[in-house]
Amino acid sequence: MERINIMIADDHEVIHNGIRDILRSKSNYTIVGNAYDGKEAIAKALELKPDIILMDISMPKLNGIEAIKEISKRLPKTKMLALTQHEEDEYILQIMKAGGSGYLLKNAKRDEFIEAIESVVQGKRYLSSKLSERMINNVLEQAESTESRSQDEIHLTRREIEIIQKIADDKSNLEIADELHLSVRTVETHRRNLMQKLKVNSVVALLKYATQNNIITFD
Repeated sequence: MERINIMIADDHEVIHNGIRDILRSKSNYTIVGNAYDGKEAIAKALELKPDIILMDISMPKLNGIEAIKEISKRLPKTKMLALTQHEEDEYILQIMKAGGSGYLLKNAKRDEFIEAIESVVQGKRYLSSKLSERMINNVLEQAESTESRSQDEIHLTRREIEIIQKIADDKSNLEIADELHLSVRTVETHRRNLMQKLKVNSVVALLKYATQNNIITFD
């Protein structure tokens, strides 16, 4: 049985202890290090070069998304599994764009923890079962919405296309407003109008539509 070296990055000791208890039964799992903030996670990762890092998103000094982005550049063979309580689609998208291989909720059961780790180590992507079900339902709803829409082409203004591209580039409303010389309220209005015009109810669905219709590109 191949040994899997695991590093845990979370700012709460209780999480470290809980994961250690969950993985104790797997003799080939070895927890080689612990980090309690984003900067420490990067330093420990470079020192230990683990097979996989369980990374919290919300940590002091540097958040988990930025830590994943930096580690993925410098240790491309190390797999990273986001471990979080956040269920929002935007976080999932940010983690995957940063270089993460999976997204697991902290309230997952022991069997799902192990399934997620083994899937990611094998080079697969993993999404928490609760989130997978929700996203499948979103896709089905989107498909039904698309079928019910008029066959007429939906025309987007130049400004709307700029807004979508900025969203795809992971820009916040404030950053978009600064770059396009608009007010934050105007950006919020554009986002709301886009969702209504395209009849989507999440950022993931918005970006999926824009990608499928060659409206935006990802660098």
